[in-house]
Amino acid sequence: MGSPRPLSKKQIIDAHARGDSLSDTDLRGLDLTGVNLDGADLRRSKLAESNLSRASFRGADLSGASLWNCDCKDASFNSANLEETDFDFANLDGCTFHEAKVRKAIFPSPRNTFDEVMQSVRTGRRIRVDNRAFDDDT
Repeated sequence: MGSPRPLSKKQIIDAHARGDSLSDTDLRGLDLTGVNLDGADLRRSKLAESNLSRASFRGADLSGASLWNCDCKDASFNSANLEETDFDFANLDGCTFHEAKVRKAIFPSPRNTFDEVMQSVRTGRRIRVDNRAFDDDT
């Protein structure tokens, strides 16, 4: 038996509209640009290498989720549970994290990215990331 086919963007939106949990779901590599997943249960979901630009995760539970190497440009994580969420190598430029829970979350290096995230948690300000900071030491 083969592995199940990945969910489409429409199936994900429909499941969320029905109130279905998306916890432990493999959503790697999907284009979820502009999707509204406010309040979604995405605990331990795999969203690595997905396009999440302009998506909204207000009040969503992304605890333990992998957003490794995602394009999260201009996404909203306001009031989301991001405890132990992996954002390593993600593009967080323009994101907001107002009142999000970020305990043990993994954010991209360098250190100023974490400082920007913490400022956004407190104030709701969009973070600005200098993408040159991610280039290898050349």
